[in-house]
Amino acid sequence: MGATPAAAEWSTTAVDQDHAFDYWRDLICDAFVQLSARPVLPGPFAGSIAHRALDEVELSTVTADAQRVDRTRSLIARSHEDYLLASIQLEGFGEIRQDGRVAGLRAGSMAFYDSTRPYTLAFGAHFRQLVVQVPRTALPAARVRDATAVVLDGPGPGRLVTDFFVGLAREAEDGHPAPGLVPHAVGLFEYALGLAGASRAGTDAAVRQNVHDAIARAAGEPGVSADDIAAACHISRRTLFRVLAGEGRTLRDLLRHERVRRAKAVLRAEPHLPVAVVAARCGFGGEAQLHRAFREVTGVSPGAFRSGPG
Repeated sequence: MGATPAAAEWSTTAVDQDHAFDYWRDLICDAFVQLSARPVLPGPFAGSIAHRALDEVELSTVTADAQRVDRTRSLIARSHEDYLLASIQLEGFGEIRQDGRVAGLRAGSMAFYDSTRPYTLAFGAHFRQLVVQVPRTALPAARVRDATAVVLDGPGPGRLVTDFFVGLAREAEDGHPAPGLVPHAVGLFEYALGLAGASRAGTDAAVRQNVHDAIARAAGEPGVSADDIAAACHISRRTLFRVLAGEGRTLRDLLRHERVRRAKAVLRAEPHLPVAVVAARCGFGGEAQLHRAFREVTGVSPGAFRSGPG
């Protein structure tokens, strides 16, 4: 279909139903970036896009049936399209998956995704959303990775941003693009990006505290695993490791330090208790494991610690 025009409307009604989804796949690649897509329900498929380009900001109102859309590594390698996109859900529900996070979208909510890394958009039923697309070069690179697949919803400053873009798109579709507002669009887009990054940081801090609490509860079990800790926190293994990497520590480090902390308390409280019993009580696999971990953490043996000054 060639270069994307400044204003265009496309619909699968332009083709017969047998070719509707193939046509739709071409539409979304031309309107946004190179994508792989498939329907997720049997039967007829319908979709439409109302697209407006306003300087650096592109606005597309997408109305379509259930589907899954993927931006894959191979497509990224071939196309070199560097955009940050945000979906503002208008009707129905959807998911954005990127960077190990999943953003569930409902009417009024917004989330970002980056065309330079793989992502997935999933819609289980008919939906409508506004997609805002801005070149990466117009935005601070440092903020992007922290803000992808983080939901902005509910009352507050995020709602002001979504209302602005929804209103701007409506004016543009009606033939009144409100040129005085367009220069503010990139600034508000960047502002919402900062809100998403701050929201993610707060979420990660809460998850990190939950992980530390779960480790403290589970450290007495010698066979505790990453799966056990992730399940206790209701998160995935990937999220567990990402959150811990953010503080530069591993699960093994945290378990070891917690077990040594417990061992120190027991050694001082019960000075005549055999070291093997201390090891078993504090989650170590055996006396040798306790000795090794104790030296790594404290620099002395359990015996030297117990006989040292209180």
